[in-house]
Order: sequence, then structure tokens, then C-alpha cells
Amino acid sequence: MKNIPKIKVGIVAVSRDCFPESLSVRRREAVINAYSKAFGKEDIYECPICIVESEVQAKEALEDVKKNGCNALCIYLGNFGPEISETMLAQDFDGPVMFCAAAEEASDKLVGDRGDAFCGMLNASYNLKLRNVKAYIPEYPVGDAKYCANLIHEFLPIARVLVGLKNLKIISFGPRPLNFMACNAPIKQLFNLGVEIEENSELDLFESFNKHANDPRIEKVAKDMAKELGAGNKKPEILNKLAQYELTLLDWVEAHKGCKEYVAIAGKCWPAFQTQFGCVPCYVNSRLTGMGIPVSCEVDIYGTLSEFIGECVSEDIVTLLDINNTVPEDMYKKEIEGKFNYNFHDTFMGFHCGNTCSKKLCNPTMKNQMIMARSLPEEVTNGTLEGDIVPGDITFFRLQSTADNHLYAYVAEGEVLPVKTQSFGSIGVFAIHEMGRFYRHALIENGFPHHGAVQFGHYGKALFEVFKYLGVEKLLYNQPKEERYPSENPF
Repeated sequence: MKNIPKIKVGIVAVSRDCFPESLSVRRREAVINAYSKAFGKEDIYECPICIVESEVQAKEALEDVKKNGCNALCIYLGNFGPEISETMLAQDFDGPVMFCAAAEEASDKLVGDRGDAFCGMLNASYNLKLRNVKAYIPEYPVGDAKYCANLIHEFLPIARVLVGLKNLKIISFGPRPLNFMACNAPIKQLFNLGVEIEENSELDLFESFNKHANDPRIEKVAKDMAKELGAGNKKPEILNKLAQYELTLLDWVEAHKGCKEYVAIAGKCWPAFQTQFGCVPCYVNSRLTGMGIPVSCEVDIYGTLSEFIGECVSEDIVTLLDINNTVPEDMYKKEIEGKFNYNFHDTFMGFHCGNTCSKKLCNPTMKNQMIMARSLPEEVTNGTLEGDIVPGDITFFRLQSTADNHLYAYVAEGEVLPVKTQSFGSIGVFAIHEMGRFYRHALIENGFPHHGAVQFGHYGKALFEVFKYLGVEKLLYNQPKEERYPSENPF
């Protein structure tokens, strides 16, 4: 993934002057050793300055971690810690900050080597609130060296999102298609998150596309497409046009990212795209997403934002799918019931025309877009990538601004079942426990659109922490049977 941040965490151990500084130093070294043993040394830096009750030393530590390329910070309470300087350090660091603290080590060390960091963490959190400083504090932030090393490693995906959003530009083309208000949402929350947006007309994109008509790179890209598709290349006559479109988008990204480092695209594919461009963009969208540049369909700005967040967390390819159709009852009874621990309403099909990367599809095939071909000549609807989505664990999620500018999100873990869909498009049979109730009382009740981002693995824990940190007002998940939704009828 080239389009997401690389995180280097600086760990700064703090010490209060009435506690032994050597205790905090020794415990910091133990955390570094535990981290290096488990995860290597590439993404962590040990700051040698141990802060006592000194604003000057806080400044020295800040300069040291910046000089050593740290874009995230762990403030480690090896003992009680200095409330003022440790929170000033968090306040002045330009990047995501986490706090964790040392547990006591042994019963025979509770006199001279007692650190009281359990107590100090409370005062640190209070002082952060006094200064209006945001910092990540894990669910349980106190432990031994190995435990704290794991906490720091769990902070990496959260830090990637926070650094990524601050340096992200979303490039959109065209308004949403006619009669398609589903993905409409105010852009104000993007700026609140630190995200920049560049909105363009389809005409701007079409002009650039035409200027790429004789691009000498087209042949090489088309060959790469043919190699990727292999036997699934059912529309070879369209590859040059798709290569032209891919080069158009990639050149646009390079020319328009400006002062931002990372880019995501919200594109359009209908109703006029096919007749003017002479193809559909689905396969190209899938390729860019595979390169780490997420592309949403139907100008879904918060959809591509969600995809980017998912990439930062998982460091893997994501996709954007419709929560689309129910699983037929005969399919459920034949292929799922008694074989998997899901009831009928736990299952549904996730679908989009053909935007999912070939690496996440079984036997990917490039075809024409069947739905569009119902009302248009087939030759202008070529370029979609079809195939059943690979079975395995998934996380379905979305970050969304409401129409009245509130920030909501949902997260649900589940899986794609190894069941043939017998359908078309990029599609899979999904199963999420209590999906029926989640669908009604989380998604419908709170006005979420039909598009959801999909990660290939279980990443709910990290996403939940990310959305908490971002200040999401409603953070929803698929609640178990015994946990009632506020709108759920108790009778």
C-alpha cells in the first residue's frame, strides 16, 4: 500500500521528581525490548530523554522525536509522571499521541520500586481534558512491558488513519447521478476531519480523457490489464480505452494532489458516462483500489473516505459494496442452514457492478455491465469486473455525515461464506450475526446509505477506536440478542 502513511512511534518515558527516574528508564527499556522482540524495531524509536517535572525537558524530548522522524508518540508513565510536562508534550506534538503506564512488577518491589503509574494515569487524563488535548488511551492502559508493547502496536493502525486523514485529498468527478440522492452528504465534516476535497465536473474529466487518446503508455497498461485478467479477459477490444481512462485518473491524481500526500477518488459511472467515454469505469476503479487509491462509485464521497480509513487500518485492499439483496430461502436452506452458525436474517448479498480488485475475487472476469446494458447498447457498457468475492472474514463499516451535519459510523464483523452466488457483478454471500436487527435498528433507523466499505479481515476493534477518537456522535455495531436497540420493540 503506497497511498497510506508509514508510522514511526516515538516512546517517551516520563517521571515525577519524587520518584526514581531510573525506574521509569528501566521500564521504558523493557517495553522497547519487548516490542523489538515481538514486532521488530522499524516502527518504534526510544527517546533517551526522561522527563522529570520540567517543561524544558518536555521541549527537548519533542525536538528529539521530531528529529528522528516520529509521526506518532507514545507517552509512557514509568512511574506516577509529571502532570504538566507530560500533557504539554501531548499538546505540542503534531500528530497522534497515546498514553500507557507501567504496572507494578513484584510483591518484593513495593517499597523503593513502586511507581504508582496506575494513579498517575488518572491525573494525566484529567490534565488532558484541562488542556482540551485529544489523546488515545487504550481500554485498559496499564500493564507490564509485554502488555504495553502490544498496546503500542495496536496503536499503529489508529495512528495511520489519523495521520492519513490529515494528509488526504478526495477528488470527485460530477454530481451524484440523477435520481440518486442516497450518497448525498454535506462536506463540512470532511474539513472538520482535516480532509481536503476537490470537486470537478465530468466535463473536466472527459476533456482530460480525450487528451490522453494517443498516450504512448496505453499499450503497456493494456498489456498489464490483459496479464492480470488472463482467461477472464472476455472483452479484449476495450482494454485500450480502459487503459486510457486509467492513465487519465493517475495523471489527474499526480497533478492535483497539491500539498496533500494521499488521495482517494469519488467517481461517476452513469447515466452519461458510458455513452460519452464508450465504456464503464468499474475495472479501472478496481485496479486503482488495488494500487491503494480507493475509488468509490456514484460520487460517494464518504464511501471513499471510509475505504481510505479501512486501507489505513488493514494495510490491505478494500472494496465498496451495496448492502444489496437477500439470500433466497432455497439457497439458505441448501447451502447455509446447518453448515454455518447463522440464521436466515443474518445473511445477505453484498454487490457492486464490478469495482472489487481482482485479488479479492474468485475467477475474475471482465464483461459488460448487465444492468446498464438493459437500456444502452452493449458495446458502451463493457469494462466491469465480475466474480464471487473470496470467502473469509470481513468487516463491514462506514463513516457518514448526516444531512444535518452530524458524524455517524457503524462497524460490524462477519464473513463471506464459501457459497456460490449464482449471480453477476462483484458479489458475495455475507453473514453477520444479528444482521436483521442491525439492518433495521442501526442502518435504517439512522439513515445510512446502501454503500458500505468492506475490509478483508476482522478489524472492528481498531475501527471502533478510530471512530471514538474522531468524535463520532453515534457509533453503532451489530448488538447481540440480549442487547436491545433504543428503537427496538421489546414486545
